[in-house]
Amino acid sequence: MVWLKFAASLIIILFAGTRLARYGDAIAEKTGLSRMWIGLVLLAAITSMPELVTGVSAVALVKLPDLALGNLLGSCLFNLLILAVLDILYRPAPILSKLSSSHMVSAGMGIALVAVIAGNIFFGERFSGLGPGWVGASSIIIAALYILGMWWVFRYERHRQPQTVGSISPRYKELSARTVYLRFGLAAAAVIGAGIWLSFIGDELAITYQWHASFVGSLFLAISTSMPEMVVTIAALRMGAIDMAVADILGSNMFNIAIIGPVDLAYKPGPLLALVSNSHLTTAWVTIAMSALVILGLRFPQKGRAHSVGWYTPVLIGLYIFGISALFRGTGLG
Repeated sequence: MVWLKFAASLIIILFAGTRLARYGDAIAEKTGLSRMWIGLVLLAAITSMPELVTGVSAVALVKLPDLALGNLLGSCLFNLLILAVLDILYRPAPILSKLSSSHMVSAGMGIALVAVIAGNIFFGERFSGLGPGWVGASSIIIAALYILGMWWVFRYERHRQPQTVGSISPRYKELSARTVYLRFGLAAAAVIGAGIWLSFIGDELAITYQWHASFVGSLFLAISTSMPEMVVTIAALRMGAIDMAVADILGSNMFNIAIIGPVDLAYKPGPLLALVSNSHLTTAWVTIAMSALVILGLRFPQKGRAHSVGWYTPVLIGLYIFGISALFRGTGLG
């Protein structure tokens, strides 16, 4: 029965996520905002709602901080694997060679945010104890860095936008702005609802198999809660909105780390990052390495033929496999 629920939630996400990408693209056209900004902020926040609900419920209801952090970091790891999938599916050329340089800013901020987590886990209470009450100082730093990152990307895009606006012919003239917003809202509600449902189904399956909380969060729950990102980005890719697709991935990673704040607030025993397993360091460092590869791919565009993939794609896949297998062994499951 649980697997039928799992399949049903995936079908809803597939149906609604495809429309979410389409109407997100329409909002970019109607408002004049860049596709990257729509993906980085709007789509990223919507597709990351399952991680937020799963993280808060993991610490507030079942008191498992390792499950919460494993889900957030594991989702970042899986999102970067989705980027490799997009590169394989994108036929004209290696995908990073066709993207805006603005993505380097969001990828770099993602590295900074994950580095704060890694440093906090490594130093433990010596760092977390500096925060107010039971909330760790790292949660405040992460929130400030997230806001700074959004502001930085917005400024970069605002200076770049006049060069690109008007170069794309209207695709949604037959749809009124009100219709676009309404349909986007309905699709967003369906994606969020099905994604949250999927996260609880994943939690149910994870407990059934009784694996270590950090491994379950980093692999099974992370994949489950990242299904909205997978569906929306592939749909955006098929429409040709590659900047929006990749911005959703990198924006979701930033948003996932920013979720540490409300999750830490919901965990009353103490600073969250001071009380989790060191096994999360593996996921954190691999996420940083994969994000650095994305920056290198953007900084040094690869001139490839049609149907070719970037040099970074097999490396991203290899790093993901390495990270999950190392976590599997480190938690005593291998």
